Amino acid sequence: MTFTQTAIPIFAKVVKDYHLIDDVDQPINNPYGMGTIEYYLYLKCWIDTVQWHLEDLIRDPQIDPVEALQLKRRIDKSNQDRTDIVEMIDSYFLTAYSDVKQLPDATINTESPAWAVDRLSILELKIYHMQEQVGRQDVSSEHVETCQKKLNVLLEQKKDLSTAIDQLIADIEVGRKYMKVYKQMKMYNDPSTNPVLYKLKVKS
Repeated sequence: MTFTQTAIPIFAKVVKDYHLIDDVDQPINNPYGMGTIEYYLYLKCWIDTVQWHLEDLIRDPQIDPVEALQLKRRIDKSNQDRTDIVEMIDSYFLTAYSDVKQLPDATINTESPAWAVDRLSILELKIYHMQEQVGRQDVSSEHVETCQKKLNVLLEQKKDLSTAIDQLIADIEVGRKYMKVYKQMKMYNDPSTNPVLYKLKVKS
């Protein structure tokens, strides 16, 4: 079984589990053992799924400004959580293939395996919600047709991305590719690098 054959059903389960209640405040119920790659994949997609719906809420043109600010702060935290879990998944790959000897002509990829998996998780969400649009009964046939075309593209993208991820991992396994992990250096969350925050500290 390839890595994406493990990941995709987990992502699909997350999206289904979330929509049983469909509430951004519902608690996560991760069925996998903590520390396993399945646990982290479920958590990764859960973060993405909740954030997807937070992004919907904040775009309400009639939203209360105070509520909007609270949602923005929550989305910022979610983005940081997403980055953290991606880096944890990359650590899994680094550990799993730490003993692999690189071939003399081994090359590096433009992104790490976990960041590609991140895109696959979000793609699962796009597919679910585009399928939802295709199934709507309160819209025009033109809307359904447009969304069906988009869904077809998303499904093709899912197939291609899955193939690319599995090929990358296979190449890493035999030393044709090697990976490096560059920690995301998000400056706006850091009170020592965000000028708005560190200038406030100086004033106080």
